[in-house]
Amino acid sequence: MLDKNGIAKRIAKEVKNGYYVNLGIGIPTLVANYVQEELEVEFQSENGVLGMGPFPFEGEEDPDIINAGKQTITTMPGASFFDSATSFSMIRGKHVHLTILGAMEVAENGDIANWKIPGKMVKGMGGAMDLVASADNIIVAMMHTNKRGESKLLKKCSLPLTGVGCVTKVVTNLAVLEIKNNQFHLLERAPGVSIEDVQNATEGTLIIDGEVPEMNL
Repeated sequence: MLDKNGIAKRIAKEVKNGYYVNLGIGIPTLVANYVQEELEVEFQSENGVLGMGPFPFEGEEDPDIINAGKQTITTMPGASFFDSATSFSMIRGKHVHLTILGAMEVAENGDIANWKIPGKMVKGMGGAMDLVASADNIIVAMMHTNKRGESKLLKKCSLPLTGVGCVTKVVTNLAVLEIKNNQFHLLERAPGVSIEDVQNATEGTLIIDGEVPEMNL
C-alpha cells in the first residue's frame, strides 16, 4: 500500500520528456519531487508560474513564490511568471500535455468530483473546471477509499461534478487504473496489495485482464 508520496512517485512515471504539466492542489504537488532529472519537463501552476521545481528545503522558502495551493515552491532556470488570464489561456488553449488532479470521487465513466461537499463552505471551484474541460490527459491522484472505508471509485459520483467523462487514469494507494469503455481497468497493484483488496475497495465496474503486476517504484 502506498502513502501520498508513493502515489506521487508512481504518477511521476507518467511524465514524459518535453511535457508541459499542470499540478493540482494536494498529492499532485508532490509529483515534481520525483520526476527523473534527465527529463525536460515544464510544470505550470494556474496562479501564473511556468517552470516550477521541487518544494524548497526548510529555511530556503521564498514567501513570494507559491503555487495555486499557496505552498512555497522553487523555480527552475528560465521560469516565468504571468497573470492568471495568461495562465488560463494556456490551459484552455490545450497547451498543457498532462493534468494531475486530486479528487473526492471518480466514476467509472471518467466523471470527477473534486471541489465541493454539500453543506461545507468552499471558496469555489477554482481552475479545476477549466483544466478538466481542456486537458486530453487527466490523471487523478487519490486515496482509494474515504475515512469510513467507503470506495471513492464509483459507478456514479454522488458529489457535485467538476467534469464529465474526462479522467483517463487513476493512481491510488492501492492501484493504477485506466478508465476506458465506462469501466475501471486494473493495470497495477501497489506493493503488498492483492487483486482481491482492490476489488473489495472498488464500487465501480472493475475489469481484470490477465495477470496484474505489482508497481515498480
